[in-house]
Amino acid sequence: MAGANEGGMTTLAFDEDGVDVVYEGTEFRLSKDLIEGATGKSYFDVTDHEVLKIVEEHPDLAGDPRRIGDII
Repeated sequence: MAGANEGGMTTLAFDEDGVDVVYEGTEFRLSKDLIEGATGKSYFDVTDHEVLKIVEEHPDLAGDPRRIGDII
């Protein structure tokens, strides 16, 4: 599993089937299908920044966005 710790208290861990998220101490999973439905894009073309926007209302988008396909 590849991970990205993007500012604040949010941690994202990507795999081929979805993303494990820790947001403000709460752990949950976003499925590949949910992410594709929310973004209208193929899962592997979605960026870590787009996933953060699903999780957080005002995410800190420091750094360049990275495609999930490149992360895993």
